[in-house]
Amino acid sequence: MLYLLVVLWVCCAGLLIAGVVEQRNHYRNLDRIPHRVLVNGIRGKSSITRLCAGALRGGGLSVVAKTTGTAARFIFPDSTEEPVIREFGIANVVEQIGIVRRAAAYHPDALVIECMAIAPALQEINQSKLIRATIGVLSNVREDHVAEMGPTLDHIARALSRSMPAGGVCVTAERERLEILREEASKRNCRLVAADPETVTDEELAGFGWFTFKENVAIALAVAAELGIDRRDALAGMWAAPPDPGVLSVDRVWFLDKRVRFANIFAANDPQSTLMNIRQLERLGLVSRPYTMVINCRPDRVERNGQMGALAGEVEPDSVMLIGEPTRSARLAVPAALQDRIVDLGGELSPYRLLCGVLGATADGASILAVGNIHGQGEVLIDGLATLPGWTPETPAASGPETPAATGLGSVAC
Repeated sequence: MLYLLVVLWVCCAGLLIAGVVEQRNHYRNLDRIPHRVLVNGIRGKSSITRLCAGALRGGGLSVVAKTTGTAARFIFPDSTEEPVIREFGIANVVEQIGIVRRAAAYHPDALVIECMAIAPALQEINQSKLIRATIGVLSNVREDHVAEMGPTLDHIARALSRSMPAGGVCVTAERERLEILREEASKRNCRLVAADPETVTDEELAGFGWFTFKENVAIALAVAAELGIDRRDALAGMWAAPPDPGVLSVDRVWFLDKRVRFANIFAANDPQSTLMNIRQLERLGLVSRPYTMVINCRPDRVERNGQMGALAGEVEPDSVMLIGEPTRSARLAVPAALQDRIVDLGGELSPYRLLCGVLGATADGASILAVGNIHGQGEVLIDGLATLPGWTPETPAASGPETPAATGLGSVAC
């Protein structure tokens, strides 16, 4: 018995020493990176991470970045990138230790990293132990992750505030909960900077080759200003930055004898952000009625499925397509006035059968609004769309492909 106790104590002491050594090495790696920017919030984190990295590169800094969103990426100082490979495909905040170690090897001036913690306690640990940011970003406060952060927007605002750097700076574009954020920043002796999206002009926004919001650009400009980077240089760096794989986009595709606009809004997977994206595309004239609203359902996002079903009442589409599982969670939330417009595809379908179901029931010249979450059947749909030929507004309607074989998806008609 005494022998077993000795072995136990030796093992515990060994683990304690190893932990202390690992922590010291991690802090040493952090100290090798002068500026550390931690990007948190409900929506836009991945895009803001890329914009901040681009803005700092525009100012001549060597920058490493890491995103978590639609597809986690490690972004090198030359702005090239590669996927973050996770064991068993499971995301864990502990991976930030390896990211910091890898980033420090490049001796960068700055690290811009997306917060991957959801639970409030983990958000605080991510900041105080793993990143120790000198500049924090809190993009916005939206209704999401209510099970972890709390039932109201006030609760969510306070939960997100736990990632603010004590004694540092935090940049936000949030307006409705700004007073709460100021109160939380004061508790941490953190200087809160409110970025104003109205300072971003339409001409500056037009410089991007992809869709983004003035709020996101304003945040990146404010972060760059904190490090003394000129606005013009910061914008040039952002314009040159590669977009996130899940960025808002609209594709013009042919399917059989139809020309359809497909708006990929999967990345904005809370109702408020989704509606904002739809309205922005409408203002830009990139989508037009009639609308087909595709809601991708996931078994681990039942509450979100319902939120997207309810959102159909705001969008008022001509048809509502339900894909993935469980579609019932979205179907029951669709307003009664739209119940007769629902087409429930459900289940796991091949790319061609999914395209047949979605585009086959969509009118020629219509716009498809794909919402919810990209994983699962959303990815299948996107993969199928990538095989379809495109068109331009100048393309004559009669010149498009008219047979299934021309789509590259086989010769079986819908």
